[in-house]
Order: sequence, then structure tokens, then C-alpha cells
Amino acid sequence: PAADPRTRPERGERPAPHRGRRGSRAPGRFRRASLPYLLLLPALALELLVHLVPMAIGAVMSFKTLTQFYIRDWSTAPWTGFDNYKISVDFSAPVGRDLLDSFVTTCLFTVASVALCWLLGTAAAIFMQDGFRGRGLLRALFLVPYALPVYAAVITWAFMFQRDNGLVNHVLYDQLGLGGERSFWLIGDNSFVALLTVSVWKGWPFAFLIVTAGLQNIPQELYEAAAIDGAGMWQRIRRITLPSLRPVNQVLVLVLFLWTFNDFNTPYVLFGRSAPKAADLISIHIYQSSFVTWNFGTGAAMSVLLLLFLLVVTAVYLLLTSRGRKTADGRR
Repeated sequence: PAADPRTRPERGERPAPHRGRRGSRAPGRFRRASLPYLLLLPALALELLVHLVPMAIGAVMSFKTLTQFYIRDWSTAPWTGFDNYKISVDFSAPVGRDLLDSFVTTCLFTVASVALCWLLGTAAAIFMQDGFRGRGLLRALFLVPYALPVYAAVITWAFMFQRDNGLVNHVLYDQLGLGGERSFWLIGDNSFVALLTVSVWKGWPFAFLIVTAGLQNIPQELYEAAAIDGAGMWQRIRRITLPSLRPVNQVLVLVLFLWTFNDFNTPYVLFGRSAPKAADLISIHIYQSSFVTWNFGTGAAMSVLLLLFLLVVTAVYLLLTSRGRKTADGRR
């Protein structure tokens, strides 16, 4: 039968789309849009289970008088309010004074370790940028400390730092002929140097790896043009390499800072349960306050204070680096 003239589209006019098809396509689009979120749900659930739930439990424990008498059922421990926090920040008392000394030691150790890791990693990455015979083998050797298990590497360093039979004293006093008595590296003031040495040894290959990846994004034409203009090696590094690596270095320094400040494995394996005062990092100090003195409430309060400090430092660092990036982009 002939169609109704009133329903026919005019010449040159497109017919109206069929609404049923659009409705049928909507569920398919919704499924495709929701698929990434569904795939992320297992990782999100594990993140909540492994990280956020223990953090919440630790925050609750910091408001309780949790000692060895309530360890079987910590939920029955009496509430103490902010007393654990007051004890931790009372720097005139022994507990607060020891925590402050450990915090200062950790800050000095972190600054020195991050600076040396970044300096060695950047220098090695720049040195390895140009091709030469054996570069691949040398790169693989540089990454060995990063690939080794932490416990095996630190235990090896602990044997090397022994006073009588250690390799370090053998090289310094027997091979190089330094005078005086053999040094104690795992006790006393030298323990800070020993801990810093191990931290830098196992941390700088990560900086080398990240900076090497960042160097791959710098066009070689920039170096060639600078060489034609008469720029020397140091000028090329200062004017081209370091400014181009600024985004990479911003992330690298933050990651190294967080890893080093929270490092527990290195001092624990190197010194045991009681680290010397010169190498008393805050991570090992909180462990001693919790599992040696059996005062888990105070240890949990110290952990919450440490978390708040790291959150503030991270937020300020990201704010300053984002402003610096915007300022540099505006100048360009």
C-alpha cells in the first residue's frame, strides 16, 4: 500500500532516526564504559584489605591503652583518648625526647641517602647515554644491587662490616694501610655511616633506571645543535639534560624520600632489634616501642603521627613542584 503523504519526508530532508535502535545501543555502551571499573574492582578490594583496613585498625589502637595484657583481645583494651599522642609529643619526657632524636636522625639519613642516590644514579645514566662497547653489560651490573633480595644483600654487608674479619676493615687497614685500630661499624657513631652506605648501595640503581628511561625522551638533535653552538659537556647537562629531566626527577625524589624515610628492613637486618642511637631510624624506633616494650597503643600513635607527617610533606612537595612546573611553562 502507498505510504501516507503526510508521513513522507520532504525532498532533501533526512528521515527521523529510529528511536528503538538508540535505546538498544545504550546497554551496550554502558557495558563497555563500565568494563574498566569492573576490572579494577579486585585491585581496589585488595587495596582496601591490605592497606586501608590495617591503617584504620592502627588508628583505633592509638586511642587505647593496649599492652601485653590485652594482646589476646585488643578490642577490650580501655580507651585512653589522646594520652598516647601527648606522651609521644612531650619532648621534655624520655619517650618524646627519644622519638624526637630518632626523627632528627631519620631526616638527616633520608636527606643524605636521597641526595647520594640521585647524584650517583643521574651521573651513571648520563655516562651510559652514549653508546660504547660493553654498555649493556655495564648497565646490567649496575642493576644488580636493585635486583638482589634485601635480606641477602644486607646480611652480606653485615658480615663485611665486622670489626675483625670484615672485608671493609681489611681493605681500609690491611690493603690501604690506614693507621689506628680497626673501626666498629655496627655500633657507635660509625653505625650511621654503615647504614647510609648500605642504603645508597641498594637505592641508587633505582635512580639510575628511572633517569635512564627519562633520557630516552630527550631529542638527540638538541645536543647536536648545542654542540654546534659551542656548548660544552657541562653546559649541555645544565641547559638541556637537567631541565628536560625535571618531571622525572620530581617523581623520583618523592619516591626515594618515602622509601628511605619508611625503610625498616635495612636497619633491622643490619643491627637487629635494637639499633645504635646514631642509626636509630624512626621505623625501628616505633617497632621497639611497640614490640619490645609491649606498648602497642603508644607505638600506634607514633605510626599515625608519622603518617600525618609524610602526608603533609608529600602534599607540600606536590604543591611546590606543580607551581614550579606552571611557572616554567609560562616562561616558555
